[in-house]
Amino acid sequence: MTLLRGFADDRFLEDWLFNHILPAEEMLTPQLVYTGTTIAIAEMIASGTIAFTDMYFHMDQVAQAAQDAGVLANVSNAVVSFDKDSYNLTADNVYHQTLRAIENNNSDGRVKVEASIHGAYTSFPNAWRQVLDFAQKHGLAMHVHLSETRAENETVRQNFDKTPTEIFYEHGIFDIPTTAAHGVWLTDNDITLLAEKSVTVAHNPISNLKLASGLAPAHKMLQSGVNVTIGTDGMASNNSHDLFEEIKMSSLLQKHLLNDPTAMPAAAALQLATTNGAKAQGRPTSGQIQTGYDADLVLIDQNNPRHSLSFCPISALAYSTTGRDVEMTICRGKVLYEKGEYKTIDIEKVMFEARDAIPKFLSTRK
Repeated sequence: MTLLRGFADDRFLEDWLFNHILPAEEMLTPQLVYTGTTIAIAEMIASGTIAFTDMYFHMDQVAQAAQDAGVLANVSNAVVSFDKDSYNLTADNVYHQTLRAIENNNSDGRVKVEASIHGAYTSFPNAWRQVLDFAQKHGLAMHVHLSETRAENETVRQNFDKTPTEIFYEHGIFDIPTTAAHGVWLTDNDITLLAEKSVTVAHNPISNLKLASGLAPAHKMLQSGVNVTIGTDGMASNNSHDLFEEIKMSSLLQKHLLNDPTAMPAAAALQLATTNGAKAQGRPTSGQIQTGYDADLVLIDQNNPRHSLSFCPISALAYSTTGRDVEMTICRGKVLYEKGEYKTIDIEKVMFEARDAIPKFLSTRK
């Protein structure tokens, strides 16, 4: 969605999605998805991110872009179906894309393929069962949207008389490793169920704020044993891939939500983006600087006014650092970015390709 940054800002989610973003996304080709993903990766590595989890169209192109750039990625394309009874996964292009991605990305584990159900409000149990069976057959993890908005929760309650978490739990979706995006409108019982099933909740504080979706109870989830990690969401609903912004915002929002300055301290906020993220992606040798772990490293330039007078390095990283302070980004021992230079991406070429697509998207704009 990097190609749609700023395309439809300052709108309610339903208007933003159905009247603006979805019509524009119909213009996407596999090549444009590759281009947009490569630009996103360039922004990420320049601001210190070496791994991402993504749910989007043409997932095989997302996977290829990650491989070419040298980053780590968990990729999926979500099943959406409003057919209550006769949905057939094998007739869905998502099925064939996922198979191709599995075939092309099973060597070094750099790119992991996941199954995906978009949400409990955009599909029905007959589709969920097929996706779950497919995931179990191929040993895949699951990626879903979960309780992002109040409207989503109300729709699911009308359909099933349960919350999205409760109905997915009932149908066994969480019986395999699952990343659930957002988790804004979770009940206490939902949190208990997610902790029981070791579900990861991907907290997206800035996107949730921008779309006025609400504030996720991230601190409560952590205290209840849920693995909470952090993300930016798509660029049409955030506008920045700078994960340091999310780290700071996640901490400040929990303090505000609970009226408690001790909630989500700096070290916990940093863990969302490091150890917790690696755990969510199934990467047991990443996320820490430790003997025997992969050399996944970010070097921060502290020779600037933001860092020169700080009594605590952990506090400085969580509250003072921005992506602009990143000096070098290393993934599995390979330098991907150093002092403004991209080592694996032809940034001029990919920026030209992106700008060349602007008229295509403008043709859909209202």
